[in-house]
Amino acid sequence: MLIDGARRVGKSYIAEEFAKAEYKSYILIDFNRIPKEITDLFELYLNDLDTFFLYLSNYYNVKLYERETLVIFDEVQLFPRARSAIKYLVADGRYDYLETGSLMSIKANTKDIVIPSEERHIKMFPLDFEEFLWALDNQLLMDFIRQCFQEHKPMGQALHRKAMDYFRQYLVVGGMPQAVQAYVQTKDFERVDRIKRDILKLYRADMIKHAQGYEMKVEQIFDEIPAQLQKHEKKFKYSSLKKEARFRDYEDAFFWLSDAMIVNICYNSTAPNIGLKLNRDRMTMKCYMADTGLLISHAFDENGIVSEEIYKKILFDKLEFNQGMIVENIVAQMLAASSHKLYFYSNSSKEASDRMEIDFLIAKSKISNRHNISPIEVKSSKKYTLSSLHKFCTRYSEQLHLPYVLHPSDLKEENGILYLPLYMTPLL
Repeated sequence: MLIDGARRVGKSYIAEEFAKAEYKSYILIDFNRIPKEITDLFELYLNDLDTFFLYLSNYYNVKLYERETLVIFDEVQLFPRARSAIKYLVADGRYDYLETGSLMSIKANTKDIVIPSEERHIKMFPLDFEEFLWALDNQLLMDFIRQCFQEHKPMGQALHRKAMDYFRQYLVVGGMPQAVQAYVQTKDFERVDRIKRDILKLYRADMIKHAQGYEMKVEQIFDEIPAQLQKHEKKFKYSSLKKEARFRDYEDAFFWLSDAMIVNICYNSTAPNIGLKLNRDRMTMKCYMADTGLLISHAFDENGIVSEEIYKKILFDKLEFNQGMIVENIVAQMLAASSHKLYFYSNSSKEASDRMEIDFLIAKSKISNRHNISPIEVKSSKKYTLSSLHKFCTRYSEQLHLPYVLHPSDLKEENGILYLPLYMTPLL
């Protein structure tokens, strides 16, 4: 199994914890600091696996047990030869293998190797809302949220307020494990922010080191994300990067950021039918940060650190700016972590009746002849209008499943629309 995820999302930690809990012994080969003796094994002994394992066992001083030992290839993208060796190691059948890595699809990390078909690929995201609750030692609230969602009944004033308090904490801290750990231990927002800034610095260093040939374009896009999301219409404008810029000029740079799992790309689907991807307009997209906590540190960086004051204002819903940027970003983050590919619908027709913008589209899990697509509108305040959603429901009634509005208030059903509190997003 290959765990693919952004840097600092906790891949190495969780791989080792899993090995300790589930296996009699394990070897962790860290390709960040691997000696030549070990890389040579992959070059010299893949045809003689008895010798290969003998050297490995002795070098790491770990006894190997058939079917009870796990070998972890940590940051495997740094040594693609080890990844291609999986074919032979799995066929040998003695041990289990777990790889961790990032930037798994870019050419530099797949050059000259055959990607093994034996590899099962899973993506690891920042902590989701339920995991954030567990980190804060709340094991019960999400079960009740799930029950209310399934029964379409409101949480009730007291518990809704409690859930929204937790959700706002999640909004400002985000889901990067180090940031969450610092928050749990100290409740000190400045310390949390320092950790997030360190992660952003690490991302910048990665851009310079790994996005060779288009590192400037990657940084340009990265720096532009908050400004683009702050606009009422959040579609990415290429002209903000360079006058008369085209998507093709920046395609590789967007792919790099998406592959590094630093961003979540949301594409315009021009027709809300089964197979949203079939109607994807690749050149019209929204670009969200993969972690909303990092977005806040990235957006408010005038003084190099987000003041405690800004965090508290977001926490108590008192910030005088377009909060829609942060709320829409966290909805994208939660949908991506729930395995949804991200799509939106936009029609900028001159005809007012056709002009509409729907924040997200999702398909229901069991596809039928019709009524498969749910439009989602995201609202950051309690006062809002739904003109686009009403137009969409009228025009695409044949394709329509259940329309959702995600908002800061409690659950309610009205005129065929299901209004959900923002913290129920992961349950869609």
